[in-house]
Parts: sequence; structure tokens; C-alpha cells
Amino acid sequence: MDSRRLLRTSATALAAAGLILSGCSGGSDAAASRSSAPASSPASQAPKLKKYYEQKLKWRDCGVEGFQCATLRAPLDYAKPDGEEARLAVSRVRATGPGKRLGSLLVNPGGPGGSAVGYLQGYAGIGYPAPVRARYDMVAVDPRGVARSEPVECLTGPQMDTYTQVDQTPDDTAEANALSAAFKDFAAGCEKKSGKVMPHVSTVETARDMDVLRAVLGDEKLTYVGASYGTFLGATYAELFPDRVGRLVLDGAMDPSLSALDLNRDQTGGFETSFRAFAADCIGKSDCPLGTKSVDAAGEAMKRFFRDVDAKPLPTGESRLLGESLATTGVIAAMYDEGAWPQLREALSQARGGDGSGLLALADSYYEREADGTYANLMFANAAVNCLDLPPAYTGPADVEKAVPSFEKASPVFGKGLAWAALNCTYWPTPPTGRPHRITAEGAAPILVVGTTRDPATPYHWARSLADQLSSGTLLTYVGDGHTAYGRGSDCIDTAINTYLLEGTPPAEGKRCS
Repeated sequence: MDSRRLLRTSATALAAAGLILSGCSGGSDAAASRSSAPASSPASQAPKLKKYYEQKLKWRDCGVEGFQCATLRAPLDYAKPDGEEARLAVSRVRATGPGKRLGSLLVNPGGPGGSAVGYLQGYAGIGYPAPVRARYDMVAVDPRGVARSEPVECLTGPQMDTYTQVDQTPDDTAEANALSAAFKDFAAGCEKKSGKVMPHVSTVETARDMDVLRAVLGDEKLTYVGASYGTFLGATYAELFPDRVGRLVLDGAMDPSLSALDLNRDQTGGFETSFRAFAADCIGKSDCPLGTKSVDAAGEAMKRFFRDVDAKPLPTGESRLLGESLATTGVIAAMYDEGAWPQLREALSQARGGDGSGLLALADSYYEREADGTYANLMFANAAVNCLDLPPAYTGPADVEKAVPSFEKASPVFGKGLAWAALNCTYWPTPPTGRPHRITAEGAAPILVVGTTRDPATPYHWARSLADQLSSGTLLTYVGDGHTAYGRGSDCIDTAINTYLLEGTPPAEGKRCS
């Protein structure tokens, strides 16, 4: 698999898999924060926020050719702007020309927990369509709690290895208790290491940071491309600051009106849709490790495989064994991009021969585990943001037991595991500050919402819903597979989005591409 595409996939993939499904992030209470949102002109800011809006970034070389880096200051707690500060990592690459510079284009890959700076330097700043990079400075800020911006930390590498192997499909009370204990230990680790920052990593606060950055960069309006969870971040910005919306692309959209339970269950169905597309492709090949009979038979073979490795984990060539949890994560990781399907077929074929290393490699790429056993803070930030943005899906294991049948209906292959994965926010020590609600962003300029019909992580009907909610939303549809659509090979999609970014003209309502 192309390394740049793999980076892009892992950066945008985080909404759910295995133990990390934690509500997919949903509605933070942006409306409640709007009254204290700063005014458009820095000169008219409340005095205590003015210093942030008028700060000067000190750009420096950051060791990646063509890119500059800086540190943005923001209040750790916007309710206490004279208190402690958060220091946020920013990076940019200047517009290449030719043509008149249009301003800054801020990008976010989603997650929550994906490093926007890493995404910019590894993909967007060099891989976005050339006409866009010619006219815009490409800019990214790691959201608070993520990567280089006051990162949330929770567990050591060995502790994460143990956590990712916990059985996520408990068969009895003892196994259910062990899974609950793992979630509790994870949450306790986060509170111990990051208790100061954890209450201040909500999507609302990150959206406010984006507005500070917009002003500091000298842009009157925000131009932005957000993928996956980044669509919720962009929609939240539009709700807080509708008069400052420039050109917003929300690709792989989330539906902020849904509860954590509904988000998790819908997303589970999305993974089933993607698996069935993978299976349909696989059974047409003579060497398909799931057989060649039918898509349904392939699903049954997949479930048997998961049961087999649950009972008898496979060797991987290292100390970790491939059990059901890691195997499921490995399969789900490949659902985000159909370009990974050949890798998944090979990994499943290896596993049939008793070698779990291929699936383990897929799981490790998803979790951003390095060869030395260390992990990026992706999983930690993912939980911290999700558990703050929405009330938990469940009050305890008994609720999960009741929900399992509906999850298994949504996905016979992944349902039970993903139902239990949503239990983690139940034990989160920081109370949620958000709630599910519709986002209309009255008064905002036209916003482009993009949905993929067989998207595994953000089901297509979420994009339809968000476009309907936004007062100025326009829906662009990609008929195809994979998570998000921009820059994935569809000239139709790329042309429509490029035209919007460069000229401000959204495509005709109802436009569909393949």
C-alpha cells in the first residue's frame, strides 16, 4: 500500500474500531458557547481575549522541507482567559503559485486524535490538487490534546499492548468484568497523567482555537477542509461563527444530532456495508481466503475466523499473539480504503496458515504503534474528545447486553464487539460538556458537505442529514467505497471541490460522482 495513502488513512480513521469506539464524537454544546465567542474584529475582542487574537506567530523551520512551524497560544479554559495557556502546534506551506493567493486553507484529518500537522506535512501539503496548493497557504494546527498540542497521555506502550488485546466480545460475566476493568484503568491512566487538560479538549474549544488562528493568519473568513470527525469540527465552527465562514468542505460527514448510542450503531452498520463490498470483491478471486461462494458465506467465514482466534490466538513472530480483538481491528483498518483490500486478503491468507503477523501489522498501523512498542497519543485523544463531546452511550454493562442484538442486526460480522467498545466513556472521569443537537449555522456562506455511499466510518446518510441541517449546506455524493472522497481518484469529486475552493461556487444540489 502506498505509504502516503496509508498515512492519510490512519490519520482519518479514528472514529471507531475495537476498544476505541467511544461515541464517534457528536454534538458539543456550541450554542451555549456562542454568547461568549469573540467578535469578528480583533480590536473589538473582550480585553482578555484580545491578546490571543492579536498575537504574532514566530515561524521557524521545522525540519520538513518546504514547511514552517509555529506555536499558537490560546486560553486553556476560555471561561478563564487570564488563566493558564494552551500551546498549540501550527504548520504551514506557502502557496506555490501561479495565480493570486487566496489566503489560508486550514485542514483537519479527523479522528478525533489525528495529527493535523502530520497530515499536512505527510499528505495535504504535498498531495492536495496542485491548483489548490497554488492559490492557498496550506495550514494545520494540532487540536488541543493531540500530538504536539498539550497531548493527552494515558498508558505506557506495554500497557497499551495489554489494553488492545483485551477480549471485546465477552462470553460471560468474568470477561465482561475484565473489559470494564480495562476501560476503567484506561480512564484512570488518562486522569493521572492528563487531568489538567482533559476537561478542555472539547470540539467547541478546538473550534474557538481555529478562530484565533484564522485571525492571527490575517484571514477575514475561514477556508477549511475537514475529513471525518473534522466535519463535526467544521460544522461546530460554523455554528459558533457563521459570519466568519468562508469556504468549508466537510468530507465524510458526521451527524451532530445523533446520540452516542445511535452514532455507534450507525457506524457499525457502515463497517458492515464496507465489509460486504470487500467480500463481493474477494469472492470473485480464486484465492479469496473467505471462500468463493457468496458474500453471506464470506461473512460467516469471517465470524468463524474471529471465534477461532478468540479460542486460540495465532503466533505473530513476536511476543504478542493475534487474538480476536487485534484481528478485528486489523480487518476494520482495511475497511477505510479499498486500496488496502489486497493487503487484507494476503493477511487473512497468512492467518489461515497460522501466521497472524499480517493482521497484527494492520492493527498496529491503525493504533499508530511504532516498531519499538511506543504509541502515538491518537487513542488517548480520541477517547478524551469523544467522552467530553457526548454523554456516554451506556450507564453500565447491562445496557450493552440490551443493545447487542441491535448492533448484531446492523452488522452480523462486527456487531457484538463494537457494541461493547462503546462502553468506555461510561467510566470517563471528566463529565461531558456536549449534547447531541442539530447544527443549522444560520447566516453562514455556502458549505459543501461530501458523502460516500459505502463509507465504513461515516455512513452516507449522515452526510445527507448534515447537509439538510445546515441552512446553507450543499450535498456532493461519491458513489463508491472508502472513507471520504476528496483526493481519492475521482476527477468528478476533485473538480467540484476544487472549483468551490477556488471560485466559491458549490456544485449543483444533488450532484453525484463515481
